[in-house]
Amino acid sequence: MDDRGGGSFVAVRRISQGLDRGNNCHSTSAEVVAGSAAWLGRSLSCVCAQRCESDAHPSFDLTILQEECLQRLQNRIDVNYDSSLHEHQEALRALWNAAFPEDELQGLISEQWKEMGWQGKDPSTDFRGGGFISLENLLYFARNFPKSFQELLRKQQGDRALWEYPFAVAGVNITFMLIQMLDLEAVKPRTSVGAIFLKFLAENESAFDLLYCIAFNLMDHQWLAMHASYMDFNTVMKATRHQLETELLQEDITRLEDLPSYSLLSQ
Repeated sequence: MDDRGGGSFVAVRRISQGLDRGNNCHSTSAEVVAGSAAWLGRSLSCVCAQRCESDAHPSFDLTILQEECLQRLQNRIDVNYDSSLHEHQEALRALWNAAFPEDELQGLISEQWKEMGWQGKDPSTDFRGGGFISLENLLYFARNFPKSFQELLRKQQGDRALWEYPFAVAGVNITFMLIQMLDLEAVKPRTSVGAIFLKFLAENESAFDLLYCIAFNLMDHQWLAMHASYMDFNTVMKATRHQLETELLQEDITRLEDLPSYSLLSQ
């Protein structure tokens, strides 16, 4: 997780609602524009590293089960995307098939990937900020909440900005934001939010993936409510993080499905 990304930012210009994808002739509703502002890397560094040096972090004791679940999640976080591994290649193909089942993927390096909101024709270069788990998160979202996944991918809901956030790159940002918010690279949680999450993780090993789906949908909800354009992405991410932390700290929340933002998801 040392290489937090870089390269160029990607903005997606809205042209029409949805993606018009017929037969072999592709007519997309998004125009991808690249620049030199390090969109991915900048959002990661600005949105997620919000900790003050003077903050005092309490230490929370974990049960044996919680320690084991945290270690397994940390092992996932430590895995970089490796384009030479068959498992990783197949996961990337599976993501394409879940996103665009009507279109055959021409290759793991293809201009087609820009339609999903990757910065270039090789998605592997964008996984540096979130690792393989960010691909797993996207795939979990596509498989478990396909309606919400497609609505966000195709920007089908709400009054959209002319310049929209790139779906896939935003997904990598959300993975990284959650890792930071929950302090998952620490030996023990040092925040109440992190400790609460580990209770949920011990009861559901897919808790991180589920929280990712909630966070992604919440981010889009915040995006629309704030009438945001791509230059507002960091502000939207900060608002999303704050809302998630607030909901996780509510006393009546006993599982992730109890979060108010969970109701925004559609299967």
